[in-house]
Amino acid sequence: MDKRNVWKIAENVWDIESNTISDLSKTIDREEIISCIEKIARCEGKIVTSGSGTSGTAAKKISHSLSCVERPSFFLTPSDALHGSLGSVSDQDIAILISKGGNTKEIANLIEPLKEKGTYIIGVTETYDSRLGRESDQVLKIKTEKEADNFDMLATSSTLAVIAVFDAICIAIMDISGYTKERFAVIHPEGAVGDRLKKTKDKK
Repeated sequence: MDKRNVWKIAENVWDIESNTISDLSKTIDREEIISCIEKIARCEGKIVTSGSGTSGTAAKKISHSLSCVERPSFFLTPSDALHGSLGSVSDQDIAILISKGGNTKEIANLIEPLKEKGTYIIGVTETYDSRLGRESDQVLKIKTEKEADNFDMLATSSTLAVIAVFDAICIAIMDISGYTKERFAVIHPEGAVGDRLKKTKDKK
């Protein structure tokens, strides 16, 4: 193994991924993201996230982050959803469906039943002209120039971009809602974060 070559590969991956994050302010439509923030902030129900493969992993992280800022959220497995779990979704909820190409079968199959239930759909995709892009109530287009692997296929940069966009959404919601450390301490009492919050509380 050529250690120098391995290090160059690592540096190249980090360069590609960091450039992807840096370019978001140029590639994301400002009105789309502001509209998503406003919609999620006003939601009176739950925020349901769903995706397959790596998009599913991103959806799980997004759901957790939303719950951390007291926007009640859960991840809905696409296959389970179509076998009864859609019963957990209501017309007060927002469904965030993530599919890079916008035509992932498992995600596309969720659109019609969610619409029948009256659930608002935010489609997260690279392509407006896809089923998810065409049939969502609102689209958040997140398109990246290049994945980090040599074949431009492994969902690396694109996944980080989706997560970074929703990190920004969550933090904006914290600001809009006046979210405080005291509220965070209630829902996150354990771990290193919990310890820091307790110390802050004890100092008062």
